[in-house]
Amino acid sequence: QVQLVESGGDSVQAGGSLRLSCAASGITSSLYSMGWFRQVPGKEREGVATIYSNGHTGYADSVKGRFTISQDNAKNIMYLQMNTLKPEDTAIYYCVADQTNRWGALDRYWGQGTQVTVSS
Repeated sequence: QVQLVESGGDSVQAGGSLRLSCAASGITSSLYSMGWFRQVPGKEREGVATIYSNGHTGYADSVKGRFTISQDNAKNIMYLQMNTLKPEDTAIYYCVADQTNRWGALDRYWGQGTQVTVSS
């Protein structure tokens, strides 16, 4: 069973930086991708960044050039470096992992979330 634990959420001023971490356990060689979503109360959860098992990455347009997703495979930790933060980045950030199961389908696992608050 995959377990994901986020950390690093905090309150910062606009223009500041934060680094979120996601410690993963139960990850196998069937991992397809990991990534970050965020959610503001009353709105749908939004995909922020993804890193695939082949190392390719993808970003939402709203964070391109400001956020960087990376992974330390030896430690099973994924990071989200967030620079030039804006008030609209305020949200709960969730770590996700997609892993292929025995039937060839993807199972998605979620962390518990970490709060990021950016003040103007």
